[in-house]
Amino acid sequence: LVRHGTVSDEETIRDTAVAQPLIVAAGLVAARVLLGDTPLTSATVVAGHSVGELTASAIAGALTEQDAVTLVRTRAQSMAAAASVTPTGMSAVLGGDPDDVAATLERHGLTAANANGGGQVVAAGTLEQLSALAADPPQKARVIQLKVAGAFHTHHMAPAVEALEALRPSLAPVEPLATLLSNYDGEPVASGELNLDSLIAQVSRPVRWDLCMQRLQDMGVSGVLELPPAGTLTGLAKRGMRGTASLAVKAPDDLGAARDFIEEHSRTAPPANAPIAEGNA
Repeated sequence: LVRHGTVSDEETIRDTAVAQPLIVAAGLVAARVLLGDTPLTSATVVAGHSVGELTASAIAGALTEQDAVTLVRTRAQSMAAAASVTPTGMSAVLGGDPDDVAATLERHGLTAANANGGGQVVAAGTLEQLSALAADPPQKARVIQLKVAGAFHTHHMAPAVEALEALRPSLAPVEPLATLLSNYDGEPVASGELNLDSLIAQVSRPVRWDLCMQRLQDMGVSGVLELPPAGTLTGLAKRGMRGTASLAVKAPDDLGAARDFIEEHSRTAPPANAPIAEGNA
């Protein structure tokens, strides 16, 4: 992980089996530097998008760091293997009428794998289905092909779910200390076991980040802090959570500003408005 995070080239770290553990490790290292041994409470809300939900679970205390890394290693390897069975991929659909976007995806046999809010949906399916979408997009929408290895968060990832279920007995989930939101419905998870259920099922079902952002707004959070590799979620928050302060930690030089950000929002916000630490997509 140290080698891939410092000297490996872009092509190497794009491999799903490498990228996912690297993303989780980067978030956990940054969280440890920022938070130290300070225990979180339910006043802090933690959420993560897709693989970032593993990072969020460890930060919130629902998984140990070791379990999160063990889980992501199996997740990454099994998802890469599942992606190699059939040529699949994902494309972002930006804009358009939501009903028209949904109807168009259904017409082409695609799954809305990520509902990201702010007018962004990520479609997933076979390369043929995605080509058909590009040729026949929803009205007033742009379709952008994404550089991913497969149709994540769809039925194509069912073998990865089986691999994670086989790993379950070796893991020790516990009740989170911080408030931890689920990608399934945007609601706080009720227990460590239920969170693990959701983490495993998440591999083959859509990510509802739009519901997570709505829940954060409903809770009145005052600030969104995104852990590295950062930028994607703060970008979504600027569109989907207008008026909420945000900060992306992209490099070590950002750590000082991040500490100030945490202090500011912890000091000025009432318990219902506590800051958020987010894992990345």
